[in-house]
Amino acid sequence: MTNTKRPSHYILILKCPDQRGIVTAVAGTLADLDCNIEESSQFGDTHTGHFFMRLHFSSPPEVDIDQLRDHFRPLAKRYSMWWELHPHAHKAHMLIMVSKHDHCLSDLLYRWRIGSLPVEITRVVSNHETCREIVEREGLRFDCLPITKSNKKQQETALRKMIEEDSANLIVLARYMQILSNRLANDYLGRVINIHHSFLPSFKGARPYHQAHARGVKIIGATAHYVTPDLDEGPIIEQETERVTHNMSADDLVIGGREIERRVLARAIKYHIEHRVLINNMKTVVFH
Repeated sequence: MTNTKRPSHYILILKCPDQRGIVTAVAGTLADLDCNIEESSQFGDTHTGHFFMRLHFSSPPEVDIDQLRDHFRPLAKRYSMWWELHPHAHKAHMLIMVSKHDHCLSDLLYRWRIGSLPVEITRVVSNHETCREIVEREGLRFDCLPITKSNKKQQETALRKMIEEDSANLIVLARYMQILSNRLANDYLGRVINIHHSFLPSFKGARPYHQAHARGVKIIGATAHYVTPDLDEGPIIEQETERVTHNMSADDLVIGGREIERRVLARAIKYHIEHRVLINNMKTVVFH
């Protein structure tokens, strides 16, 4: 009888000190188990001396992920690799955080609904009730954790519990206007993505687009980055800019800026869930 089982697909990502023979060694190790490489991207950083690689490969149906990991470990040890192996079809568990501005949240919910953002949204958490209706309309859970000076630590403890209950491996700050504690940022390093306008640090605080308009800027934009204890200084995943003119009002800049924020955040999330982003000190390597 013909074996009708299909090959299994995986994503392998790794980084290690750069040296000769890594690509050949990785390909050979996979070939030992009759795996087939579908897509390969690699980068050697001459400044840091590190090598980065992402592989999409298929394996025979009889080879499971535990066998693949066991077979790969000796090679990883030999080259001092940091590495992860993920099933290609696995969906990230994403928890979204938002405050009052709903443009990024609404865009993510739409992309999730039509299937262009293949994730499991576990819930939406906010410090305001503003977005409850649009979230619950999608059949998703909405939790409100109001933040005051006196309860911030308590509410962050509640947030941690939600993250662990959901097994959330991605937390997205979709215009969440509260600063996460250094401890939480460290504990979930590489798992929290934030979006902000590219004016930082030039235009901090409230109404940044109005500040920019008053200074007559010619470019607006947005940046998606991983959250670290250094406020808005985390490794950048994606950016986009757009030229503006003198006859545009501050409100025009706000509208244009929000459109850019939506696109940039969605792309950054997609790169992350496809395991295309590798952190390289304070920068990232993004395999498009």
